Amino acid sequence: MAFRIVKRSTRNLPPGPRKLPLIGNMHQLIGALPHESLRNLAKKYGPLMHLQLGELSTIIVSSPEIAKEVMKTHDVIFASRPYHLASSITAYDSTNITFSPYGSYWRQLRKICLLELLTQKRVQSFQFIREEEVSSLINTIASHEGSVINLSDMVSSLTNGIISRAAFGKKTRDGQAFVSTLETAIQLAAGFCIADLYPSIKVLQVITGIKPKLEKIHKKFDKILDNIIKDYKESKLMNNSSTGEAEENLLGVLLKFQAKKDPELPLTDNNVKAVILDIFGAGTETSSTTVVWAMSEILKNLIVMEEAQAETRVIINALAIGRDPKYWTDAEKFKPERFLDSPIDYRGTNFEFIPFGAGRRMCPGITFGMANVELPLAKLLYHFDWKLPNGMKPEDFDMSESEVTGVTLKRNDDLCQVGIGKEGYESELSSYLH
Repeated sequence: MAFRIVKRSTRNLPPGPRKLPLIGNMHQLIGALPHESLRNLAKKYGPLMHLQLGELSTIIVSSPEIAKEVMKTHDVIFASRPYHLASSITAYDSTNITFSPYGSYWRQLRKICLLELLTQKRVQSFQFIREEEVSSLINTIASHEGSVINLSDMVSSLTNGIISRAAFGKKTRDGQAFVSTLETAIQLAAGFCIADLYPSIKVLQVITGIKPKLEKIHKKFDKILDNIIKDYKESKLMNNSSTGEAEENLLGVLLKFQAKKDPELPLTDNNVKAVILDIFGAGTETSSTTVVWAMSEILKNLIVMEEAQAETRVIINALAIGRDPKYWTDAEKFKPERFLDSPIDYRGTNFEFIPFGAGRRMCPGITFGMANVELPLAKLLYHFDWKLPNGMKPEDFDMSESEVTGVTLKRNDDLCQVGIGKEGYESELSSYLH
């Protein structure tokens, strides 16, 4: 976790590596996996470390105790977000939940998410969507039994399908174009953008090409979302109904709230589109990447697959604080059973493990995200035994992380593996699909 120091004073700053003129400490992060570089630097300079990233004086927090101070004890101070060029352009002047400044608008928007969009009841109402989409995935894998399949692509398609139907009530005609544009936007928005690191030099936004690219992406988003909203409103008029299934999807909930014209939060169409972008950006890649890494770890540690298929509960570990050997035994090993009898939870109350963040800016989509991870992962392990292709041994399986930074940390290569149907799975699958 990093946050920007507003004051320019260099007094009383935490320790950190020496910086170079103009670029500061950027040379220590570029060309490597940034999260690994930060962790290695923290081992040398401590859990509270100072880095100069271009013009930005930055503090790196690498311990649960200090994370708690920032995200809970003093969370109001750090609850806002610094200016982010990509969000400003693509997310309708940062009016989404993720990057909107801390204040009345953000509080009301988050309230809608927690009390209307992402409640336990509404997430449960999407169960039939998850069941149908996962059934389709299992059926596809079964039709390729014994062959090498690209599970990365399949799981990505699964999560996109689930969220499309939950958000819009159906898979849209522009769905593939939307997902492709979203992937491009995520790549441009993540990592270290030179224009964000030197905010006072506005010309960098143009000469680096980042601003024109983001504006082009925004136009694509806007056109697709306008069509989706138009189709929804026309469909609702044709049905001549203000209640029922049409309003159960997330877009319907937002438009229904918009129609109320709440004086505390007068939602515009652009605000609605910004929230929809948030739901996709935060929900698709995170869920699919988690499932892919879980399956990768299981193939690397086959004993875990046997335990999982024997109904051992699997919870996925994370990096950074979640792999600190001070708090975890064998922190680098994939041992999901460590959570079985542990009091540590992932919902932001235990700062040794914070995959969804904590405090005021904690992810409001925890329930939705976990539902989209647990079911496909459970079904993949329930219906199939998994093997590496071409007789590869687990110790030879490449677990390299992608050097392309994004919202999530993906595998360097797609996950390709062989699924073998377990005894009796065909009859169970047939009844399940019907």
